[in-house]
Amino acid sequence: MSVHEKYIKRCIQIAKNALGSARPNPMVGSVIVHKQAIIGEGYTSAYGGNHAEVNAINAVKDKSLLKEATLYVTLEPCSHFGKTPPCSDLIIKHNIPNVVIGTIDTHSKVAGKGIEKLKSAGCKVTVGVLENECQKHHRRFFTFHNKKRPYVILKWAQTLDGFIAPEKTRERAPVWITNPYSRQLVHKWRAEEQAILVGNKTVIADNPKLTIRNWYGDNPIRIIIDLSNKTPKGSAILDEAAKTIVITTNANGKQNSNTLRYETMNSKTHIVEEVCNILFKHEIQSVIIEGGSYTIQSFIDANLWDEARVFIGSNNFKSGVKAPILNANLISEEKIMEDTLRIYKND
Repeated sequence: MSVHEKYIKRCIQIAKNALGSARPNPMVGSVIVHKQAIIGEGYTSAYGGNHAEVNAINAVKDKSLLKEATLYVTLEPCSHFGKTPPCSDLIIKHNIPNVVIGTIDTHSKVAGKGIEKLKSAGCKVTVGVLENECQKHHRRFFTFHNKKRPYVILKWAQTLDGFIAPEKTRERAPVWITNPYSRQLVHKWRAEEQAILVGNKTVIADNPKLTIRNWYGDNPIRIIIDLSNKTPKGSAILDEAAKTIVITTNANGKQNSNTLRYETMNSKTHIVEEVCNILFKHEIQSVIIEGGSYTIQSFIDANLWDEARVFIGSNNFKSGVKAPILNANLISEEKIMEDTLRIYKND
C-alpha cells in the first residue's frame, strides 16, 4: 500500500460518520498530513454545515503547517457556492501545496472545475488514488446525479424453504422470520438510507410502521405504492412519525399534510420507472425496498436496483408467498446467530 492509499483509506473510514446526515451532499472524508503525521481531519457535517475539507483545515491547530502539508480527500473539492463557499477557495487561501483526490466529482456543478481551479493556483493535484473504493463509497451520490434515480437497495427475509410470508395471518402484524439481532440491523439500515418503500399489500397484511425503534437516527421517508388507494384508514404508516409519500393513479379527494403527500402516477405500464422518477423529483438519493415479494420482483425485473440484502432465517413455512427470484453476484455472506445474511450487487 502506498502512502497516498494509506491516507485515502483513512478519508473513507472517517467519511462514513456522515452516512445518513450529510445528504443531499456527499459524505466526504478529508485528512491533512504534514511530514507523515496527520495534523487535521474531518468529514461532511449535516446539510448546511461545513464540508469535510473545511472541518479538516479547522482541526489543524498550527495553521502555518498548512503551507507544507498535503490534503487528502475522497471526492474532488467543490468549486461553486452552495450553502457554503467553495472548498477549493479555502484550500488555495491557506496555500496548501499538495492535494490528493480519490475520485472526480461527476456532478455537473463540479466535474473537474475544482481540480482546474486548484491547478491554476499552483497546487500539485493527484487524482484517482483508490478511485474504485472512493466511487463505491460515494455510490448513492453518483447514482442519484448520474442515473437520475435513487440508489436502490432491495431487502427481504426468507425462510429456509424459500418463503417470504405465510399465506394468511390472523392479524395485521408482521410474521418474523429473522432473530432480534437481524431486525436491529435492519433498523440501523433505515437510519442510514433516506427512504423506505413498500407496496400496499405489505401495508394491508403487516400494518408496518417502517420507522426506527431499535436504533438511533432519523426515520426514513416512507413510500407506499398504492395505485388503487387500498391502504386502510388508521394504518400505522399514515401516522405523523415520519414523512410519507403515497404513490397512486388517482389522488382526487386526497388531502396532503405536513407529513403526508400524495403523488399521482401517469400510467400503470412502467410503474418502477415512474416510481424512480417521483423519488428523484423529491431528491431522494437512496431507498430500501422492503416488500412485498411482488414489489421487490418488479424492481428486479426492471433491472432498477443496485444492491440486495437477503436474510435467510432458520424456520420453514412449507407454503406461503414465494421469495423474489434473484440471479446476481453474491458479494458476501455472514451469520447473525442462526440467520444468514447474503449481500448481492447488480453489476
